[in-house]
Amino acid sequence: MTMTIGDASEQSGVPVKTIRYYEQIGLINEASREPNLYRTYNAGDVAMLRFIGRARRLGFSIEDLRSLVALYRDRARSSRDVKMLASQHLTQIEQKIAELQSLRNALADLIKRCKGDHRPDCPIIDDLGGTSEPATEHPASQLRHTTSAALQAPHFD
Repeated sequence: MTMTIGDASEQSGVPVKTIRYYEQIGLINEASREPNLYRTYNAGDVAMLRFIGRARRLGFSIEDLRSLVALYRDRARSSRDVKMLASQHLTQIEQKIAELQSLRNALADLIKRCKGDHRPDCPIIDDLGGTSEPATEHPASQLRHTTSAALQAPHFD
């Protein structure tokens, strides 16, 4: 049984545009075409799309997906290889969580230190502007050093 890209999208939970993109970058096989040039998909294609969609929701990058798809297709694969790839991804997630937790603590400290009154002086503005004196006892002093790397860190591809 074959289906249209819309049906494959609905059954797999992967948007049509994303399916086309995955095909374009070679992550999935090029779809079969009907005489009218419409793409057609089968149950195996939908299973692959579900697999990829779930992996993407778990935050795997496109490059990691290439490896996972190769392992998925390889029935002689070693589960050790799959576990190693997933473990590396978990380590990256844990690093991102630690960076975000550090940002959270620094920002919470700045908010706590701000009086929030009618006066113009504000530790949040001072810190973001780089005009406050570094206070080693406050985690907020680390905010300027942490933000540039950590704000980029939550990028999940």
